[in-house]
Amino acid sequence: MLRSIIFIFLITLMQQVLDLHIHSKYSRACSKSLTLKNIEATCTRKGVDIISTGDFTHPTWLKSICNELIEINTSGLYQLRNSDTPPIKFILGTEVSLVYKDNDKCRRLHLCIHAPNINAALDLNNYLDLRYNIRSDGRPILGISAPEFVKICLKIDPRFLIYPAHIWTPWFSMFGTKSGFQTLEECFHDQSKYIYAYETGLSSDPEMNWRVSQLDNLTLLSSSDAHSLESIAREATIFDLENITYTEIYDAIKNKNLKKIKSTIEFYPEEGMYHISGHKKCKFSCSTITAKKLNNTCPVCNKTLTLGVDFRVDEIADRAPGIRPINSYGFKKIVELDKIIAQALNIKNRKSKKVAIEYNNLISKFGNELNVLLNIPITEIKKNTLPSISKRIKKMRDGEIHIQPGFDGEYGVINI
Repeated sequence: MLRSIIFIFLITLMQQVLDLHIHSKYSRACSKSLTLKNIEATCTRKGVDIISTGDFTHPTWLKSICNELIEINTSGLYQLRNSDTPPIKFILGTEVSLVYKDNDKCRRLHLCIHAPNINAALDLNNYLDLRYNIRSDGRPILGISAPEFVKICLKIDPRFLIYPAHIWTPWFSMFGTKSGFQTLEECFHDQSKYIYAYETGLSSDPEMNWRVSQLDNLTLLSSSDAHSLESIAREATIFDLENITYTEIYDAIKNKNLKKIKSTIEFYPEEGMYHISGHKKCKFSCSTITAKKLNNTCPVCNKTLTLGVDFRVDEIADRAPGIRPINSYGFKKIVELDKIIAQALNIKNRKSKKVAIEYNNLISKFGNELNVLLNIPITEIKKNTLPSISKRIKKMRDGEIHIQPGFDGEYGVINI
């Protein structure tokens, strides 16, 4: 009996929450608070075990990574020097923006990249720095095609992991309506065989992606794409890892190992800023069905609508909604805790002191935000916070929320 209890405990310890896509203070439109020390503290509070460094292609940020982080037992993962115990682990990650012509069409594509170690990251930076401007933005703009970029990375080290970011957003994505492709193969050509995953993006969820059979054999990843500390862990992927190394993570993603990749944590896609179609300037938004009836034209100004993720999924999908592929894993949707508390207190600013007091109270009681949102019994939460807060946490878990969907760069508005 004792052995069984110990075994269950150890298995629980191996569950790791990964947020594989964030940015640093060197990316445009990103918070100056995104330092490695602050990222670690936020991960502890949020409940993230392994976090991307973000932006390793920026030379100054990579210098900070080299100076402030130390490798954990040749694992390919890193921690802050003199970190508190237990330390948050960092995986080397970045995002690049590729702008190029393919088949006489301008393509704009964002890719996520993970490096197996510091030396590989340095070698890639040295190569890019000689040819492109990688110093002005943490997410550099590179005039190179997707297949060529994959070749460059894999020539430096075959264990680089490359995959398309937020694949459905209208701008800068593999399937985006503005400059995207119809298939993975059309995008990556002969390098498609080295693309093992894709990132869903905030405006889509697994159910939407399950409608597209060409994605079935790829690993679905959800990450926050955080531009501020507060946004860390708004999406994440949950792994069960034995050794907790870069190689184990790489292999799990490459092979779509369902014993290792267990589930994802999801933003409500309706809250994403490109979920439905619309025209922000005219304050007009509409469903996919209505957009098609309008011939994708804004009825206010007669200009073309920014077509939403829902529209694009429906355009490419070869399955009806509600069909789940066999080789898929589950997910849970969340609303960030400070948003829930702000609504419970009827406060517009989620960064207010009153919200922080209630937030910190729950974290001190239950360890971290994801634990509060997903795991702690509501009966326990009721004992330790205001009724208006516990009530809304339960409603969030039950999906009893109302969302005014986001469109054309405007986030959706949630009411619980």
